[in-house]
Amino acid sequence: MPTISSISVTAARVPLDRVTSFSNRTVHARDYGLVKVTSTEGHTGIGFCYVGSTGGELLPVAVEALLAPVLLGRDSLDVEALWREMYQEALLQGRAGVVMRAISILDTALWDLNARSAGLPLHRYLGAASAERVLAYASGGYYLEGKTPEKLGEEMAHYVSLGFKAVKMKTGRLSPRDEEARVAAAREAVGPDVELMLDVNNGWSDVTEALQYVRRFERYGPSFIEEPFLVDDIDSHARLARATPIPIATGEVEAGRWRHKELLDKGGAAILQTDAVVCGGITEWRRIAAMAAGYGVPMYPTGFTTCMPRLSPPRQMPVTSSSSGTIRYSISAG
Repeated sequence: MPTISSISVTAARVPLDRVTSFSNRTVHARDYGLVKVTSTEGHTGIGFCYVGSTGGELLPVAVEALLAPVLLGRDSLDVEALWREMYQEALLQGRAGVVMRAISILDTALWDLNARSAGLPLHRYLGAASAERVLAYASGGYYLEGKTPEKLGEEMAHYVSLGFKAVKMKTGRLSPRDEEARVAAAREAVGPDVELMLDVNNGWSDVTEALQYVRRFERYGPSFIEEPFLVDDIDSHARLARATPIPIATGEVEAGRWRHKELLDKGGAAILQTDAVVCGGITEWRRIAAMAAGYGVPMYPTGFTTCMPRLSPPRQMPVTSSSSGTIRYSISAG
């Protein structure tokens, strides 16, 4: 029986080489969390997530104080029960946000550990033996100082030159007229046969405001508009979906099957972008994906990655001892 013997957690901050913006905020750095779960058999599973642009030190607290005690000494194959117990333990501290991301990466690490124990890559262990390729798109189009629509178009065309058949850009920060100019430049640069997606990053306040933009965008044939409103405003997602032929995509920061069910019931998403290390881990992602299939809604999973330099060794939490405090590293992207 593969028993969980130790859990390590690391928080890391990566300052950006260039300050960048999207619709409603500016980012100077990105925070990440990494966990490693090791079994008595010597196998290790890894879980990794993006925590945000501030507050990354909260994740080790959630792992150490709330969740690691639930897992230590337990059978790593008992993932369903362990997920339920972690969720129950964190019920009062938060069922979304950093706490759910901590649950998510621990659950992911358990699946990775079990796959390694079985001598299989994770995708094979999960049953995706027939999947040899995964479709991907290039995501960019951030707001940078001095970045004109023409330069945005050059950026999107560069992604196409790398072989991407689909690209995504940020929108919603400027006026409807200025945003139309950006979308028009991107479409002209990539041509009519490349899919062009638009990401608002929760930037619009209401459907009336959104339609001032969307009506201008429709002529350029975007494949979808992502996260037009705050994630909790499911009704506005549904209203906008009924008002435009452009599909609405959302769910990348949504947590738990119950919130996803409400989103599906109300027709607020034509595409779900559910992220396994945000929604509750691989265990919960599989439940959500199965539910979405019943609604006929496709999944376009989101995943946030970056190049990470080597970190100092994280602390270990063996079964026979406890850990207090948090750990944080300040590093530069290399």
